[in-house]
Amino acid sequence: MQIAANAVVSIHYTLTNSAGEQLDSSQGQEPLAYLHGANNIIPGLENALVGKGEGDKLSVTVEPTEGYGEVRDELVQDVDRSNFEGIDVIEPGMQFMAQTPWGQQPVTVVKVQDETVTLDGNHPLAGQTLNFDVEVVNVREATEEELSHGHVHGEGGHEH
Repeated sequence: MQIAANAVVSIHYTLTNSAGEQLDSSQGQEPLAYLHGANNIIPGLENALVGKGEGDKLSVTVEPTEGYGEVRDELVQDVDRSNFEGIDVIEPGMQFMAQTPWGQQPVTVVKVQDETVTLDGNHPLAGQTLNFDVEVVNVREATEEELSHGHVHGEGGHEH
């Protein structure tokens, strides 16, 4: 079976940045399982996998526009330190959930000052060119339940 919309795909991958530094990998773990066409993975990788089948190996370069987007300056904001009441230690690199007009969003602390904390709502990989080495482990038809839920169930997927 070839990868197409509504297929459940299992892949092993290694992700590196432009400098060749490994950012993530599924090696030594269960393969990543996703529902193709349901926006479960970044578009650049999903598009490159169309038509591939079990056992195929490929290298994919994903530009920011097809990955986690460009860095958006408006997502970096200074907030009053009083918003962190009850948290004694705030350090760069810490992550919190912020309430935004479009719902909860993870933010990363960039800088801490006496009165303000600078938060970045960009994805940590925004603005980066991503390089994936991928092996397709398995391709199967999605179940009706997986299609209605928009994600994979069972091994490598979501459990309800």
